[in-house]
Amino acid sequence: MTSGDEPGGLTARGGEVLTWGLPRLRDLPWRHTRDPWAILVSEVMLQQTQAPRVVPKWLAFLSAFPTPSTCAAAPLGDVLRLWQGLGYPRRARHLHAAAAELARLDEFPRSLDGLLALPGVGQYTARAVLAFAFGADVAVVDTNIARVHARVAGRTLKAREAQALADSAVPEGMGWEWNQCLM
Repeated sequence: MTSGDEPGGLTARGGEVLTWGLPRLRDLPWRHTRDPWAILVSEVMLQQTQAPRVVPKWLAFLSAFPTPSTCAAAPLGDVLRLWQGLGYPRRARHLHAAAAELARLDEFPRSLDGLLALPGVGQYTARAVLAFAFGADVAVVDTNIARVHARVAGRTLKAREAQALADSAVPEGMGWEWNQCLM
C-alpha cells in the first residue's frame, strides 16, 4: 500500500473510524469549546503532559486568564505560578508571549501561517487550533499518528509525506471529529 486512499487505507475507512471513535471519546473540558484561546492553552499544556494532570490546571488558567488580553496583561510570574506542576515552564513563557501577540493583533489568526507566526506555536499546535477551534479539515499529526500512516503506507514516511497522507485522509467537514478519534 502506498496511500491512505487505497483499499483498506484510512480514507477508505473514514466512516468506520468515526463510527467507532466518536462514542469512545473521553469527556475532556476542552472538547466542549471552540474558543481558539482555550484550545491553544489546552494544546500547549498537553505537550508532554497527561490529560488528567492538565484538566485542573487548564480550568484554573482559563479562570485567571480567560482571554489572550488578560494573560498578556498579567505579569509572567503570575502565569508561571499557575503553570507550576505541568513542567517545562518555557511553554508558559511562550504562551504568555503568544497572548501578547494575540492581544496586539486583536484577533485570532485563522490560517496556518498566521498561527505559526505566534511564539512557541509549531505545526502540530497550529493544526490542532485550526481543527479543534475552527473545524478546519487539516490533520493533527504527532508521532503516533505519523506511525499509523506509515503502517498503512507500509513504509517509513518523511514528515511531509505523513502530513500529506494525514491531510488527505480527513473526511470533508469532519476535521474536529476525525482528529479527536485518531488521538
